[in-house]
Amino acid sequence: MLATTLLTFALASCAFAYPSYRTCDISNASIAYPEGASTLPAPINKPSYVAVAIGTQNYTCSAAGTYNLVGAVAELYDTSCLYNTPLFSKVATRAYKAWKSAPASWTPQKAIRLLYPTPAALGQHYFVTNPVTGVGSSPKWDFTSTGATKGNANAYVVAAKNTGLAAPTGAQDIDWVYLKSVAGSLAQEVYRVDTRGGQPPASTN
Repeated sequence: MLATTLLTFALASCAFAYPSYRTCDISNASIAYPEGASTLPAPINKPSYVAVAIGTQNYTCSAAGTYNLVGAVAELYDTSCLYNTPLFSKVATRAYKAWKSAPASWTPQKAIRLLYPTPAALGQHYFVTNPVTGVGSSPKWDFTSTGATKGNANAYVVAAKNTGLAAPTGAQDIDWVYLKSVAGSLAQEVYRVDTRGGQPPASTN
């Protein structure tokens, strides 16, 4: 299995109240697209979280030398209060560089602390068996064991891709996608945007 460095921003809209520790309002937050880039569908609901996810995108390599995506593992941190600040537009690039150059022993939290001294942990992102069909895998954002939603058994969302577009930041970055919930109460919609890395190598050599 090959793990490639991944950093994404997630914008989640849901019926959950804002975390009690947060003093900023992101109800009008929107996605910034580079000039000329296509866009994803507009959210139906107002956002409740803007998060940075740091981790890996995981692939297997077939005998034919092609890569197949098998999932991802990432930690999510609340960057909602950075929205509309000068630092917000720089977080993705700076965090990606810190994570990519970090020693193997470092955790995502240690890497993000280089940029954001007291990050609020939200939860984890990983893949689970598709809860609708029982076949294949689906992405899950799990906030049940960390942060303000710790202990809330419904604080997760398993989502299915609705639509996507090639990352307007370059071919080295994984696609931006819009997903809709199929299970859980954490969010009704999730946007994976402003990605850095995550693509498999161009060659198996």
